[in-house]
Amino acid sequence: MSHTSFTFKQFTVRHDKCAMKVGTDGVLLGAWAPVERVARVLDVGTGTGLIALQMAQRNACAQVTGVEVDTDAALQAQENVDASPWGNRMKVVCTDFMDFYPDIEYDLIVSNPPYFVDALKCPDEQRSLARHSEGLNYASLFRHSREILAKDGRISIIVPADVAGQAEDAAWMQGLYPAHRTHVYTKEGKKSRRVLMTFSRELRSIQEDELYICTPEGAYTEAYKELTKDFYLNF
Repeated sequence: MSHTSFTFKQFTVRHDKCAMKVGTDGVLLGAWAPVERVARVLDVGTGTGLIALQMAQRNACAQVTGVEVDTDAALQAQENVDASPWGNRMKVVCTDFMDFYPDIEYDLIVSNPPYFVDALKCPDEQRSLARHSEGLNYASLFRHSREILAKDGRISIIVPADVAGQAEDAAWMQGLYPAHRTHVYTKEGKKSRRVLMTFSRELRSIQEDELYICTPEGAYTEAYKELTKDFYLNF
């Protein structure tokens, strides 16, 4: 990864104008979210457009929309979309998600939301907006997502393990229930780093599993390589 771009197998993400660069969290969610057999996908807080592009790559028929409040990031996301093979069925909308009222419903909503719920804001205002939950917290994310979610639609997010309970509580308050939960570990013996979660309107038994990124020796696990092999050049 350079300071200006990150090249994947089928697309390149430029991120020199974005506060948040390409990172493992986004790649994980984009590779994991259940995008098969859906027609309309929304990426909330799209940033560089990474997850939206992954959604478009994984589903050759889906119409994909990214919503981004930061003007510079939205412009860069649109540039990345236009340079991709799927620009004809993707778009980026520059607006606050809470002001986004489309005339359609979405079958899948994905988000790598702001997550420093209790952390001090960082000095750079743009980076702070991208990483801090003041602008878009879990309650508002799920509340508005439910309003524009199709009847059988799903919402998938990735959050730090230590605030996964807060996110899940916020979803329950909106009548959205966990359907799949994957605990992500950097390697065996470490605490869970992130949690990938999918929610739906249906209360059902939860599919629960684990993903280890690295082996104890520091090599990438076969499970991680299998999940991300369609994206990373070295897998």
